[in-house]
Amino acid sequence: MTSTTRKSAFLLGATQSLPFLVIGVPFAMLFGIVATEAGLDLGQTVGMSVVVIAGASQFTVIQLLSENAELWAALAAGLAVNLRMAMYSASLQPHLGAAPLWQRMLVGYLNVDASYALGLLEYEARPERPLEEKIWFFFGTMVLMAPLWIAGTYLGAVAGNALPADLSLDFAMPLLFLGLVGPMLKTLAHLGAALTSVLAALAFSGLPSGTGLLLAGLLAMAVGAEIERRRGR
Repeated sequence: MTSTTRKSAFLLGATQSLPFLVIGVPFAMLFGIVATEAGLDLGQTVGMSVVVIAGASQFTVIQLLSENAELWAALAAGLAVNLRMAMYSASLQPHLGAAPLWQRMLVGYLNVDASYALGLLEYEARPERPLEEKIWFFFGTMVLMAPLWIAGTYLGAVAGNALPADLSLDFAMPLLFLGLVGPMLKTLAHLGAALTSVLAALAFSGLPSGTGLLLAGLLAMAVGAEIERRRGR
């Protein structure tokens, strides 16, 4: 593969990530504000965004800490929310599993909701892409999002009340993902899995943070696989 094609795939990933920055940067700033108000210092706040790099999990931990939950309970809840990344990794394995170890490790670190959604959509639309192009496309999706998530956290932490603490941006990210997921629903198995995930997530909404989402995802995958098995028969 030439450096030109690698660069082209990388730039395509970066370009497709731009809509997420409109929401991601203010969301990161909001996290910085909320985290410092919950008692974390600047280093702890920014360090959390560097290590965890997952907004839903970070907000879960901070919310529980602000409610005087035990540290182990807050971390366990954050881990439960992030267990969905294991399912993300499993679905990316057929596309990226043959990559060198260092690339797979970097993909694992950068595998967040946005990069996963963009990557999977691209891979399913163009399955003929060489492995190296797929890898560099994935890296491109995070070349702006990762540093800006960290920078936004820092700005929020040092800006204090520059953004109101009750600013609600929760609705915007799901809208972006609906736009991405919609075109993926091409088969009966896709539709069955999507419907199952919605109904199961609602049914399990009373479970501890993150657990219901994980169970809904596992159940949806099982339903989708069973539909494909029966249709294949």
